[in-house]
Amino acid sequence: MANVRSTYTDSVDFFGLNTPMELVEEYGSTLYVYNEDMLRRRCREIKALSSHPGFTPNYSAKANTNIHLLKIIREEGMVVDAMSPGEIVMNLAAGFTPDQILFISNNVSAEELKFAIDHGVYVSVDSLSQLDLFGEINPGGKVVIRFNPGIGAGHHAKVVTGGKQTKFGVDPETMDEVRAILERHDLTLCGVNMHIGSLFMEPDGYIDAMQVLLSIAEQWDTLEIIDFGGGFGIPYRKYEGQPRLDMEKLGAAFHATISEYAERTGYKGRFMCEPGRYIVAECGLLLGTCYSVKNNGPKRFVGTDLGFNTLVRPAMYDSFHDVEIYREDGSPVAETMEQSIVGNICESGDIIAKDRELPEIMEGDIIGMLDAGAYGYVMSSPYNQRLRPAEVLIQSDGRPKLIRRRETIADLLAMYPEAAELAERFRASA
Repeated sequence: MANVRSTYTDSVDFFGLNTPMELVEEYGSTLYVYNEDMLRRRCREIKALSSHPGFTPNYSAKANTNIHLLKIIREEGMVVDAMSPGEIVMNLAAGFTPDQILFISNNVSAEELKFAIDHGVYVSVDSLSQLDLFGEINPGGKVVIRFNPGIGAGHHAKVVTGGKQTKFGVDPETMDEVRAILERHDLTLCGVNMHIGSLFMEPDGYIDAMQVLLSIAEQWDTLEIIDFGGGFGIPYRKYEGQPRLDMEKLGAAFHATISEYAERTGYKGRFMCEPGRYIVAECGLLLGTCYSVKNNGPKRFVGTDLGFNTLVRPAMYDSFHDVEIYREDGSPVAETMEQSIVGNICESGDIIAKDRELPEIMEGDIIGMLDAGAYGYVMSSPYNQRLRPAEVLIQSDGRPKLIRRRETIADLLAMYPEAAELAERFRASA
């Protein structure tokens, strides 16, 4: 049913059998809500990029590591990557097998590399020194190398991961040194990968970078994996009519590129891409509550529990998330006013939506921050000792399912040995 501002979620039946108000009443505010059907749809769109038998999409788990979502992604036929031992464990807990996990390491310790090796997952290194360290730990083993294609893309300088200004990847011009380290430790190069950045909306740069990686891959006859990375963007400005990434155009170019390479070289291994954001961003949103409204001079501030401890992207990257507004017996409102939605963190930068033209938000309203499924909960924190939200999945039958409980005061105390008794007291009173 239409509410104050809810056109998008109405159009996709996002909340199923419940209203946002009912979900907040049941599970509390703030609250991450995910839609199973949308998650499965995005997985299938990525899988449809190519019908080549060796193509296997590789979900970038750093975008969202909730085990329940990982299980759905596995059911949809994707493999998965990991950036830490913790992500390796989450992937295994979701049912992925070691041969379905690629550990894409960056400046890690010998202990982390050994953890990945001991668990039998593929390991990618992204510097000559880390390649040498891997060889010392695992002589005679297989290794994947991340190369820097010299091409970068992304919505913010902090997420551009290709080109000469980033910390990532091995320079292809050092190939002689790569070969020397591989030979010294009797290592087999079983894969190559890259990543140019996050949130590109035009496919041309990605296809150009694919050609660079394939030119590197062609120099080796031992490869099992060629992984082109990810960064596929989604339209965050839905209420402005922002167009989607043209997946048909991207798919046609992607399929043609890998098919031509396989036919020309006889390559029989896996081709991968690494969509993280594209898979989970739109299937998730964050609900919060307006607790106060005030004016400082001419500026109107809407005070909420949506602090950057729950969604840090606007504060960290100046990221834009569309806003929806819901209230009991609410109906669509066309008139707007400029207002900023702010959180409850003791920081001037705790602004989740700045100077937006929105219908008047009132105390008690529920606010939805759209497209928060990627880099939302995973980047949340207990800053100011505030509790991380619960997570709920709207299943295909429209019913909600709690997939992660809300953090508690007892959880905050549990890390301190001397506070064990106090933690138990709070746990008992929860």
